[in-house]
Amino acid sequence: MNKRPLAALMILAALGSTALVTATQAATPTAASAQSIPAGTAVNEGAVARHYGALVFANYSDALAAAKEMQTAIKAFVTAPSAQAMDKARQAWRDAREFYGQTEAFRFYGGPIDDENGPEGQINAWPLDEAYVDYVEGKPNAGLINDRKFTITKANLIKVNERGGEENVSSGWHAIEFLLWGQDLSEKGPGERSFEDYVDGKKSNADRRRQYLTVATELLIDDLASLVKAWEPGKKNYRAGFEKGGRESVRKMIVGLGSLSRGELSGERMEVALNSQDQEDEHSCFSDNTHRDAVTNAKGIQNVWLGQYQRRDGSKLQGAGLRDLVAGKDAPLAEKTTLQIAESVRLAEAIPAPFDQAIIQGSAGRPVIEKTIASLVEQSKLLVDSASAVGITKLTLVQP
Repeated sequence: MNKRPLAALMILAALGSTALVTATQAATPTAASAQSIPAGTAVNEGAVARHYGALVFANYSDALAAAKEMQTAIKAFVTAPSAQAMDKARQAWRDAREFYGQTEAFRFYGGPIDDENGPEGQINAWPLDEAYVDYVEGKPNAGLINDRKFTITKANLIKVNERGGEENVSSGWHAIEFLLWGQDLSEKGPGERSFEDYVDGKKSNADRRRQYLTVATELLIDDLASLVKAWEPGKKNYRAGFEKGGRESVRKMIVGLGSLSRGELSGERMEVALNSQDQEDEHSCFSDNTHRDAVTNAKGIQNVWLGQYQRRDGSKLQGAGLRDLVAGKDAPLAEKTTLQIAESVRLAEAIPAPFDQAIIQGSAGRPVIEKTIASLVEQSKLLVDSASAVGITKLTLVQP
């Protein structure tokens, strides 16, 4: 998440008639669950909530499995550091992000990921002050890695995460990203950290760097596993209550999609960077993977809206989605929203890499980002209208 303060307010006229208030807050699918909903078939809130539970569980399970493959690649790298092993670890990080990015549609309503005890801040907090973790240009002894008084354990990484400042991020995807790529000091590509940073005798505290990367990855695995557990079927967990939540669960689903559309993706992750033209404001700045973050976030919204998700093994989970529920009340609105969400995905896929160059005034990529933002803003309005269509009169949407 972006650590800048977020105001959860919006002018009612801009989003339609639904009232807004300030925000406070892998099992393989069976053949039956993978069937499409026939056109014109009415679905109820319970069916939508139940299928959402299956979709969330599947997506988090895939994210965990992909992260474990990354962990295997990182273990091989720290055991025998080489340029080839580092490249494999970097690619495994990118591959895992493809699945985690889609899960961000499950945020913003106080669920297991981001309730008061949720691990979101340990998993995906950004921006990250590089010097809090390791050396940076001009500061060769900076960071927890170079402080030999600091004991590198999962408990201690949790303890110091965001201590003394919101950019003092010690754990999660972006800490791992920084450890694999290093600072991005190039206009043409990502960071160029050498594998020799992990070789004893080549760089100070290489042993601690290996340990930090290993432990941070272990912590990420633990946190992802906790989310899988919270959404596991047939247990007394968050999913069990969510599936029985009826309209309130549907409200939470729309809050998640609307908040990601407007507050986080179009606002904090794109508008801020577009306005500042500063690569420090892009989401995955070390790896130059920000363009893919935008795509996977947009796809995550589309997944929940349509009630579909393509798994790592290529199989497709499909069932009752928000679109089907809205279509039962206002078919033209449901179709309009479906088309707008598809347009957002299409535009996000057209954003060129690297993102930090696309945001520069006069670049060919800047108009594409502007169009993507406009589409995401429009879809957030349609999502509010959709909530109204199914009888939801209050939403807690996070706004930039």
